[in-house]
Amino acid sequence: MNKKSIPQHIAIIMDGNGRWAKMRGKERYEGHIAGVESVRAVVRAAVKHGVSWLTLYAFSTENWGRPTEEVEAIMELFCRTVVGEAPELCRQGVRVKIMGEKERFSAKVLEMIGRIEDETASGDRLTLVLAFNYSARREMILAAQQLAREVAEGNITADAIDEAMFSERLMTRSIPDPDFIIRTSGECRLSNFLLWQASYAEFYFPETLWPDFGEEAFADALEVYARRDRRFGLVTE
Repeated sequence: MNKKSIPQHIAIIMDGNGRWAKMRGKERYEGHIAGVESVRAVVRAAVKHGVSWLTLYAFSTENWGRPTEEVEAIMELFCRTVVGEAPELCRQGVRVKIMGEKERFSAKVLEMIGRIEDETASGDRLTLVLAFNYSARREMILAAQQLAREVAEGNITADAIDEAMFSERLMTRSIPDPDFIIRTSGECRLSNFLLWQASYAEFYFPETLWPDFGEEAFADALEVYARRDRRFGLVTE
């Protein structure tokens, strides 16, 4: 594939773990466990194809409303995965960044977040962003509140606020906007994910459930992206 056709930043809504488990007569948490292997496969594929940024929607603020047992299982799975995956991520040159509101997490989860970010800090091939306790609407509210405080303190004027200034107050301020957003399982919605940043992203909604989305499916998605004509509101001659 032409290197120019590879998206710099791919963001994925990893959907379908629960349905995958239900179809096999398993508990929902078993679907999340199976989904970890897809994360491994997609990270390998992203490194292989030269993608620079990969953002995975791991846990939304709305997910706290799921059954307590499922939430606890997700948190435990996250901690165990962080401990086990760090050496392989370092070997592949992957740097991990956690994006989201961390105040609600337990001390154990906060420790694992700090650990994975520190241990992979030198990765220079791929930045893996895990959106954990993330909400796009909440992110924009926090940015607006920050700007309001700066106006009230006299540091900026309201008329000076523009798109660039707003973007600098978002959780993604050091991250390029996604070129390509994938949601597995056939659902065609963003579910409060990167609403501001997705303005000119290309979208892809494969029917594949997340635990079945591996390196081949990732390569198929790149082929779809390569056929898109991104005009950013302009006209292609």
